[in-house]
Amino acid sequence: MGKHLVFYIFLALIPALETSDFLITQFRNIRKRSADDLIVNGIEIYSMKIDSKVTSRFAHNVITSRAVNRANVSKEVVFDVDLPKTAFITNFSMVINGVTYPGNIKEKEAAKKQYEKAVSQGQTAGLVKASGRKTEKFTVSVNVAAASKVTFELTYEELLKRNFGKYEMFIKVKPKQLVNHFEIEVNIFEPQGISELEAQGSFITNDLAQVVKKSFSGQKGHVSFKPTIDQQRTCANCSTSLLDGDLTIRYDVKRDKPGDLQIVNGYFVHFFAPTNLPNFSKNVIFVIDGSGSMSGIGIQQTRQALLKILEDIKEDDYFNFVLFDTGVNVWKEELVKATPENLKEAKAFAGNIDTGGMTNLYGGLMKAIEMLNTAIETSAVPKRSASIIILLTDGQPNVGISNPQEIQERVKKAIQGRYPLYNLAFGYGIDYNFLEKMALENKGVARRIYPDSDSAIQMEGFYDEVANPTLTEVELSYPENAISDLTQNNFKHYYDGTEIVVAGHITDNDLTSLTADVKAQGAENDVTFTEQADVDAMEKAFQEQEYIFGDYIERLWAYLTIQQLLEKRIVAQGEEKENLTAEALELSLKYKFVTPLTSMVVTKPEDNEDPAALADKPTEAEAKSAPGSPITPSHSVMYSRPASPSLYTSVDGDPHFIISVPQKKDAICFNINEEAGKVLNLINDPVTGIKVNGQLIRDKKVKNDAKVQNTYFGKLGIENKQLELRLEVTPEKITLLNGRKKTVFTWLDTATLRQEGLNMTINRKKNLVFSMGDGASFVIVLHQVWEKHPLHQDFLGFYTLDSHKLSERTHGLLGQFFHHIDFNILEIHPGSDPKKPDATMVVKNNELIVTRGWQKDYRKDPKHGTDIPCWFVHNNGAGLIDGVHTDYIVSSVFETTIN
Repeated sequence: MGKHLVFYIFLALIPALETSDFLITQFRNIRKRSADDLIVNGIEIYSMKIDSKVTSRFAHNVITSRAVNRANVSKEVVFDVDLPKTAFITNFSMVINGVTYPGNIKEKEAAKKQYEKAVSQGQTAGLVKASGRKTEKFTVSVNVAAASKVTFELTYEELLKRNFGKYEMFIKVKPKQLVNHFEIEVNIFEPQGISELEAQGSFITNDLAQVVKKSFSGQKGHVSFKPTIDQQRTCANCSTSLLDGDLTIRYDVKRDKPGDLQIVNGYFVHFFAPTNLPNFSKNVIFVIDGSGSMSGIGIQQTRQALLKILEDIKEDDYFNFVLFDTGVNVWKEELVKATPENLKEAKAFAGNIDTGGMTNLYGGLMKAIEMLNTAIETSAVPKRSASIIILLTDGQPNVGISNPQEIQERVKKAIQGRYPLYNLAFGYGIDYNFLEKMALENKGVARRIYPDSDSAIQMEGFYDEVANPTLTEVELSYPENAISDLTQNNFKHYYDGTEIVVAGHITDNDLTSLTADVKAQGAENDVTFTEQADVDAMEKAFQEQEYIFGDYIERLWAYLTIQQLLEKRIVAQGEEKENLTAEALELSLKYKFVTPLTSMVVTKPEDNEDPAALADKPTEAEAKSAPGSPITPSHSVMYSRPASPSLYTSVDGDPHFIISVPQKKDAICFNINEEAGKVLNLINDPVTGIKVNGQLIRDKKVKNDAKVQNTYFGKLGIENKQLELRLEVTPEKITLLNGRKKTVFTWLDTATLRQEGLNMTINRKKNLVFSMGDGASFVIVLHQVWEKHPLHQDFLGFYTLDSHKLSERTHGLLGQFFHHIDFNILEIHPGSDPKKPDATMVVKNNELIVTRGWQKDYRKDPKHGTDIPCWFVHNNGAGLIDGVHTDYIVSSVFETTIN
């Protein structure tokens, strides 16, 4: 807009100017630059629209992206979106040169066979599966001929949940380039009437704020966002886009009665969210993992969260702390009331919680259950009160009873359904399936706490969700002879600001009205509510609404039923589990939902460039192996030792560190998970003057949010200050700076260079071997991928040989391990994967939960590598490396740049 405005003003000032050819040329240049800004790598995304229709909390979302290949050769076009974790994909299609290729949802094994058949025939494969904190990533790519167009259309549905008094709709916005027609359109219809509506974007600047249009009146609400090209720019002359973040829409409905019954085409849904009820007093026991693996940032953030939670505890509440490591310790012998004096003492205690020892999870939980059971049985807490246990752990039980199934059985027997158990899983070195199953068996939920800078806020946020119970033992009932296929209708607690949703099928075709009765225990007395809806009037009212999508209540019922069947399936066994699986699968296929039991496969008819894509629904338990998280090595087997490990350390892959320990005839490995662009110090020897730094790059397709990305080393800087030697190595070239003399090599060279202080050999397109002075030798391995690879890009691996030649003062992520390190392995036991045993490692006076696995050594075979068995240390090497991994971040690969 700015460029065009300048042109028009200039034209108005000099209407008689004879240099019209100049003006026309300038105008054409402006148009050309504007058009060029829209093209990235030959691809122009000329249209992207997100169209959402929300009817009674159920959202139907369609994302349409249109692109054209402006290059004169075929190009890869990528469709890459983030979806809410609670959503189910229902449709995907591609239109290429006017021909539509739809996605087919099938039982997972059948879809996998179709996908593998396509891949085996040489067709291009694109994986459509990932898991992040709030989102799942849907990615598919296709090769598009020169001057051809492609349209992607993805549909997904979700039931919006009510938290803290508002429904939240989350839309990830990141087109990655300027888009000629970019639009988000959200239409909301709520029969109860809309009471408030807000829309906020993490990327919204003051200028963009005016582009977000929102309005609501009566039963309808509307949000739109349609930025022009110039409004999308990061600056007036920039070709990069501001649109990079989250658009969050929150709203609530009018509530003149506790609930709302809605009926369409033989299905009903009952929303129940009473307001203005007194809160129960709470009896809360926090069970905190104080084992060695929680040391560092884990326990620091736990302390922060507990201190903030203690500020919010009400004076009528009762509480206590149970800490477990190798043993079990309690703050007080019984629950205490949240008086100012007790809270002051509790804050002092929480602020000094320390770590050490192993993980006696069973002992900690049983102590908490015993204390709460005793308090209830002896009336030490109010009769009308809500009791909960909140467990926070980052590891797996390895002291006392450590078998997960036995722990589950004993915990369930001890609680006897009297109160919910909430399990917060901190980090990734845990058996999430175990914690989730144990929580569900005891009417609670499991929640993953991501080990990021805001972990304390995540923990505090969870507590806020359960801080205000207003009803317990909630039961919703409907006419037995008129209703079938009812979703869950019994709930242990109702928390203020949330909502209970029940749906079912009306089997009585002559039913004229539907009645719902609700019974519950309130903070002061038992309460009952009755709701009634006229079937014919309700059906007619909904048929008159033009933009309600299809049989939305039936789809809402199916969505809710599938989710609850999958949840029950987690704790079921044997024939019951098989029946639940079959029922959930049948509904998933009937309503075309991509769930953990189904996959969607997209294939083109046979030709040389057939794409095939497999879309799966990841589960939260799989987040352990999600990109960007500390990953247990994928090539793991039962515990075995390397035959004869040599003395070397290395970092390769994304990025995996391997530390050989010859004295133990074994190895230790860990990952560092950090953002692309960050520079890590690998080696720093102040005596010999040798320093090595590495800069991270990321996969092509991974979005720039911090939670889900694979990173690799894309640049290495090696220098010997004493000899004034520098090497800067990238996958494209090798730059040697000797004093002021600069020499540039490529990986196509085969060369050997010997000069004072430097021995260097380039093995063409394979590796670089060199040494500086009399110190250690190093190997840099080149990893090259197919030029048009849809995901990966070229990167480097770094290996040290003869590292003992460096001084005792050497440090860095690799350098600190150049000299003897000792460790002991205790209590090897089955992990969550039977092929990957876990154990306790005692190292540097820390006790860590480690997992047996494999990593690759690519020194001799850059393509396939050699498997190196090792003990994998989780959480960025916490407890193994000195300090925390962020201590090793430096500003650049060299203190000054090579010119």
